[in-house]
Amino acid sequence: MKRAVDAEVVVVGGGPAGATAATDLARAGRHVVLLDRAGRIKPCGGAIPPRAIADFAIPDHLIVARATQARMVAPSGNRVDMPVGDGFVGMVDREHFDEWLRARAALAGAERRTGSFLRMERDEDGTAVVVYCETRGGEERRLRAGSVIGADGARSGVARDALGDAGRTPCVFAYHEVIAAPEVDADFEESRCDVVYQGRYSPDFYAWVFPHGKTASIGVGSADKGFALRDSVERLRAATGLDRCATIRREGAPIPLKPLKRWDDGRDTLVAGDAAGVVAPASGEGIYYAMHCGRIAAQAVDAFLASGNPKALKTARRRFMREHGRVFWILGIMQHFWYRNDKRRERFVAMCEDADVQHLTWQAYMNKRLVRARPWAHARIFWKDMRHLLESAT
Repeated sequence: MKRAVDAEVVVVGGGPAGATAATDLARAGRHVVLLDRAGRIKPCGGAIPPRAIADFAIPDHLIVARATQARMVAPSGNRVDMPVGDGFVGMVDREHFDEWLRARAALAGAERRTGSFLRMERDEDGTAVVVYCETRGGEERRLRAGSVIGADGARSGVARDALGDAGRTPCVFAYHEVIAAPEVDADFEESRCDVVYQGRYSPDFYAWVFPHGKTASIGVGSADKGFALRDSVERLRAATGLDRCATIRREGAPIPLKPLKRWDDGRDTLVAGDAAGVVAPASGEGIYYAMHCGRIAAQAVDAFLASGNPKALKTARRRFMREHGRVFWILGIMQHFWYRNDKRRERFVAMCEDADVQHLTWQAYMNKRLVRARPWAHARIFWKDMRHLLESAT
């Protein structure tokens, strides 16, 4: 006998992964509840590649800036410009971008609810129950679900309850300040993303200054829990002349840098986005990967609901890692080696001056796949990389 549920799918978390999953499932005719807590804005540089804009039909009005170059800043102060070429990197403000995604899910037929996830339970018949409250300390509410997608961030409560120790992943802690964009007298350009590889701002990751049209995001990430992120941003603002700009809001959150080894509980629950750990190492890029993961998760859950076979849930991780696992592996190696100290960061930025490196980096970023069309360029990069590795190790 079919079990009575309040929703076929409850999606916990309304960021890019959760909102995308809810939209796709609602369009597939599923009864979806999208649960998201009020006032959540993730600290994020806000960069999305052209593939994300095309794959997920992102309208122009959400693109608050178009970055046509990146500037890599070495510990010595050496600056390397990396022009995008004919395209651009879209910049979004997560406050408005995420809300638009949630609104689109509602237009597709998903039922929106505002509340904070508390825990997962099981009814006597084994049905998954999502327990949440609408206000802090408020009355507990319950949703019986045919399936649950946990898209509730790096410290996912769904992953904690459904996956146990398998739901934990190492994180970088990110903090940024959204400021009014400067008009004059600042080291800032509205079409340039600055990536600062200096140990004084981050001992193991990087700091950034990204344009957002009328505003800008200036932030830093680090896995060192003792590192003062706010102090680092304050010093970076002073060094770039951005300390004179009005601060609009401040945000901080953990950012995962390694995909979980398991995404589902073998019953009816699946994690996606940051909850699954799909933020790219080295770059910290997460929006495209979260949305793509949300789409794959929706397809896996839809197949599970149609078949009743929990094995369908495992296809989500297999598909994602088949498409992006090699890129994540390469970026992980890069971060482990090149971000270790300022001497290596200096070499890393020097490598970015190479025309082959710039071309292949942008092609891989914009299209979200490794570029295989230029084998000689890959060979040249390999030997140049080996030279820098040996020089950094001495």
